[in-house]
Parts: sequence; structure tokens; C-alpha cells
Amino acid sequence: MCFLLFCLSTTAVQSADLKLVVLGDSLSAGYQLAPQDGFPEQLQKALDARGLSVEVVNAGVSGDTTSGGLSRLDWSVGTDADAVIVELGANDALRGIQPDITRNNLNEITRRLRDRGIEVLLAGMLAPRNLGPEYAEAFDPIYSDLAQAHDALLYPFFLEGVALNPNLNLSDGMHPNADGVAIIVENILPKVEELLAKASSS
Repeated sequence: MCFLLFCLSTTAVQSADLKLVVLGDSLSAGYQLAPQDGFPEQLQKALDARGLSVEVVNAGVSGDTTSGGLSRLDWSVGTDADAVIVELGANDALRGIQPDITRNNLNEITRRLRDRGIEVLLAGMLAPRNLGPEYAEAFDPIYSDLAQAHDALLYPFFLEGVALNPNLNLSDGMHPNADGVAIIVENILPKVEELLAKASSS
């Protein structure tokens, strides 16, 4: 019986038309959430409900910076990936890493994915305002600039509608709870569908 269920599960995964990898940090890795409540898992459920044949892969690592994402890119995003959501940069800003470093890392990640023929959605982040206006002016435009440069899609702010709302975040005030993730999925879903449409036609 267990073997039969394994075969059925494997067949279901293999039958998906597209593979979507979420390359991210704790915001998408499901930090302190139940396994079914993380961003990739809730996104999978939303796509399934729309009848889309997609396998969503959670390649999020809590604490990751853009440097970490770049260093593990090749093994985190396999050769069978059709599309990638890049959700990185929040930890760079929290640590005050120079925006030029963040820009260079994200540029290299996006370039390498696009060179492989993979469609990319950049999930943007905003710098904490306590770092000052100069930091924000250098950090905030990174995502839109790179999306334009690499013909990638852009979702300007991953935490739109969720950031700073205590009802939608864990007690640390930074990571979305299950309800917060649900709002993120609802908001970003049109862009994800656009990403998948591009991947299907490419």
C-alpha cells in the first residue's frame, strides 16, 4: 500500500508541466511555520486550485543573503527548472551590506538563470528606513533595474500588505505568519501566473 502511494505521488510530481523554484531566505522558507503554511506550499495550493500543472520547489534557506543565494545557485536550481522566483536581499539590508554588493549578486543570479533559458520573477525588497535615505536610494531600485536589464518580471515588494502589521507577522515583527503568507500569495499570484505563461511559451 505504501509503495502504491509512493508511486502515485511520484507520478503526480513527474506529470507536472512546469517546475517553479522559489530561491529565497526565511521569508519564503517558512520560518517557524507549519510545513503547509510556508510561501511555496501555499503558492502550490493556490496554483493547484487554478488547475495549473506546476511543481513548486522550496529552495529557501533562512538567514541567506544574496551572496549565499549566488553561491548555492547551481545546486538549488536544477537543470529541470522552468521558472524561478528570486526572493533575496532582505538579510543584506538588515545587515547593512553595501547595496552595490547586493546589486552585483542579484545581477549575477538573474543573468545566469536567464542564460539557462529560465524565466525569472524578482521579488523586490525595501531597505529599512533606519539605515538612512542614502542607503534606501541605493538599495530600493535594484530589483526594478535588474528586471529591466534581464527581461525578467518584477514584483516590487514581497511583503506588500504584510510588513509592519502585527496581526500578519510572528512575534519578531519581521517574518509573516500563516495569514501573512496567504496575503503575500494572493497579491503575487497574478505575477506568478504571468511568469508561468512566459515559461510555457519559451
